[in-house]
Amino acid sequence: MSVTEIIHCHGHTNIRGLHKTTFEITKETELSPKGDCIIAVGADKGAADLSPAFRQAIADDSAVLHTTLTCGEISVKILSQGASGITLTHPADLVWRRSSFVCPRTIAVYSDHTASLLPRELVAALQRGADLTVILEVEGPQ
Repeated sequence: MSVTEIIHCHGHTNIRGLHKTTFEITKETELSPKGDCIIAVGADKGAADLSPAFRQAIADDSAVLHTTLTCGEISVKILSQGASGITLTHPADLVWRRSSFVCPRTIAVYSDHTASLLPRELVAALQRGADLTVILEVEGPQ
């Protein structure tokens, strides 16, 4: 089973993209410089807004999440895993994690990218407030 979600968000002048274990997008519109994992704000969906089919598919240890971040001409593909403990109940945030830690904001674990590993040209565009499209495609159990 494959389920796709699309999220629209944008950058902010305080985006730093330096966190070494996660990256995050949020529905919140403001950002302090301390949020070094946040790469985009103003998202039109938080974890709790994702479809029931997506939430069911990602909440499985065998699920694979393909995330594509597109900002103008820059596109990055990210590979992550689902986990049985993922609930996607947070109203505003989505967090991709390098580790296996799961909380209501976690969308995927064992991600092959973190904020600090994203291309610097993507981070620079987001610092200028550019629009970001996030395509999530989860391949869950059949």
